[in-house]
Formats: sequence, structure tokens, C-alpha cells
Amino acid sequence: MTTMNQRMRGEPSVLVFDVNETLLDLESIGPLFEKLFGDRRVVREWFGQLITYSMTLTLAGRWESFFTLGQGALTMVGDIHGVEVTDADVEEIRHAMLTMPAHPDVKPGLTLLKDAGFRLVTLTNSPANPGGPSPLEYAGLAPFFEQQFTVETVRAYKPAPQPYHMVAQDLGVPPSSCFMIACHVWDTMGAQSAGYHAALITRPGNAPLPLPSSPQPDITAPDLPTLADQLIQRG
Repeated sequence: MTTMNQRMRGEPSVLVFDVNETLLDLESIGPLFEKLFGDRRVVREWFGQLITYSMTLTLAGRWESFFTLGQGALTMVGDIHGVEVTDADVEEIRHAMLTMPAHPDVKPGLTLLKDAGFRLVTLTNSPANPGGPSPLEYAGLAPFFEQQFTVETVRAYKPAPQPYHMVAQDLGVPPSSCFMIACHVWDTMGAQSAGYHAALITRPGNAPLPLPSSPQPDITAPDLPTLADQLIQRG
């Protein structure tokens, strides 16, 4: 098994996890979209708009919190579909985003990585939840991570370089010591452009982007235990 000393001689030792969809199951809020729009697949449309406009705000030099942006995107999708979105609908989906369960493979995979000596942290577009438990706490995942980072600190959304640099600087390690783990290519690409290594988990609805001009993930795996095995074997 790879030891920490081996990783310190060259292999990345800090695993930086995306949260929404990578660790937590976005499909769990599908029934709310089915109730509101008559089609649970609209959750994907809404989440896509949310990510698109988070990137747009950053590129335009502007900032709005992720949940506020999510509320605006929900109303926009409602207008597109001719569905009135009420304040109660917004609050129900906001609460659901804070209480999403973990994917079944996550705890076994995190246990493998923790036992192997990796440092585990998270980096999410979502804000902190000072009024209650974080989504990771609700899902029972918080004890695995030494820190939970949010892009709120630098007021720039992933895949801008600032959030990735913030994590490395706060932990006192070079970017090359960090390994981003996400199920979104835009996240792995952003991390690699900031000097990280990266791994892609191909959750349903996500796949590699085969562009010769773009950095490809160092590892691609269908679930976290498979990814953990590959990371451990790299040493």
C-alpha cells in the first residue's frame, strides 16, 4: 500500500473533493422537480443553468451567492416552462439542496482513502450554512474531511483559478500536491489549469470530454472505491 512518505516524494497527498453531485446525490431532489414541472429531468436543466450562470458571474467580475443564484435560475426555468415558481417552492428546493444524501459508494471510498493516509478536504461552490448543519454534516460525511472550503471566501466560482489556489495556499502545499476529485469535466479542467492533478468520477449524466487541446483527467473511474484503488496503487 502507498505510504504518506511515498506520496511526499512525488505523488499528490491532498485530495480535494467537489461536493454537489460528486459526493451528494443530486437526483435525490428529482421528485420535487417532478412535482413542480411534471418532469424530474428538469433538475438537470436547472442545475446546468445554475452552473452556467455561476461561471458567467465570475467571468463578468460579479458575485452572488450560490443559493441566491439557484433561486433565480429556478424562477428562470419556471418562466421557460410556463410554470409559476412560488416562494414555498424555492424554500423546499433550497432545503433539499442542504439535505441531499451521499451516493452509496462514497463512505466506502472515503474510508479506503482515509485509511491509506491521504489528506481529504472539500471545495464547493455552495456557501456555508451558519444557521445549521452543512450538507456534508447532514450526509454523515463531515468527519472524513479536515476542512471544508467554499468559493465564497474568494468570491469566484470554479473553474476560475482563485478557489483552487486558495485551497493549496491555506493548506500550505503546492498545487501539484493536490488532486481534484469531481464528476464534472469543467471542475477537473479548472483544477488542472491551476496546477492540480485531477480525477473524474463518471456519475450518471457525466462523461469525459475528448478534446485534444484540453487536459484529460489523470484517472477516470465509475465510482469512488474504484477511484480509491487506483489512487492507492499509484504509489
